[in-house]
Amino acid sequence: MKIGIIGCGGIANGKHMPSLKQVEGVQMVAFCDIILERANDAKRDFGTQNASVYTDYKELLKNEDIDVIHVCTPNISHAEISIAALRAGNHVMCEKPMAKTAKEAQAMIDAAKETGKKLTIGYQNRFRKDSRYLHTVCEDGELGDIYYAKAKAIRRRAVPTWGVFLDEEAQGGGPLIDIGTHALDLTLWMMDNYKPKYVVGNSYHKLSGNENAANAWGAWDPSKFTVEDSAFGFITMENGATIVLEASWALNTLDVGEAKTVLSGTLGGADMDDGLRINGEAHGLTFEKKIDLETGGVDFYDGTGEDPAVLEAQSWIEAIQEDRDPVVMPEQALVVTQILEGIYESAKTGQPVFFK
Repeated sequence: MKIGIIGCGGIANGKHMPSLKQVEGVQMVAFCDIILERANDAKRDFGTQNASVYTDYKELLKNEDIDVIHVCTPNISHAEISIAALRAGNHVMCEKPMAKTAKEAQAMIDAAKETGKKLTIGYQNRFRKDSRYLHTVCEDGELGDIYYAKAKAIRRRAVPTWGVFLDEEAQGGGPLIDIGTHALDLTLWMMDNYKPKYVVGNSYHKLSGNENAANAWGAWDPSKFTVEDSAFGFITMENGATIVLEASWALNTLDVGEAKTVLSGTLGGADMDDGLRINGEAHGLTFEKKIDLETGGVDFYDGTGEDPAVLEAQSWIEAIQEDRDPVVMPEQALVVTQILEGIYESAKTGQPVFFK
């Protein structure tokens, strides 16, 4: 299986390329980045000896030897490149979020259907051991009807100051679209509920103006901090279920946690706040149990402690080889994008946003 990488920056080096290198039967044969040096470095570290290097993704897509494209560029170009790659005859893994807008995300799905090629989005947190275990619990109906949930992506002071993270035009937003997207994807997946009715949201620029603020990755330039530093959404689903979404890069709180979900159902609840905990009642008493994920097997994991990013890559390649649906379906990722877009719109207008 021959892979082409478009965008050889942080997420490609931090997740996609190291993970693909560990998947048997995979070769990375083409690398593209607008900075030639990064593409050359990627070839050196992860590519075949005769891998091709490009600065224009359109030239890479002319390479008919490629089977799969991984899109690892800023959010603004996710849809454009993914659609072009699909129409060039490639299966596509696009890094999260699916796109800046729901319209672009829908166009990606339409292109996948037109071409018959597979499309998936990089939500690797589904492949964590706690996530897979909790998903099995939900699938088995142990929590009953899940009618309230919280999707948490809260950092106290961890603003990414490199690349285009602070650029609203390039990214479409800040922590909501960057890390809130992971928490929302996990929550919707657990609930198996992809029918939002309306959202109400607020976003804030309360801490971004402080150029001397404490930050895990150093100071930022307030003049370039054009995205929110925190955002919050209240989501009502068609069946009446409620989801509260919390996302921040900078917030004065000690209640932190990323890519976590809290679920409340008619038969029980679960949370990821202190490991994975399941709660409920039995024989007239309430109970709480903490799941030991270090011993024994979990569905899909066979008791191993493999990296979720490697499992994501392996599962994606196997889905292509075996001609089955990927774990992350693009239609699911579209709903995540619709909800995020709705929260941003509600924050700007001060009005709820209803979905058709």
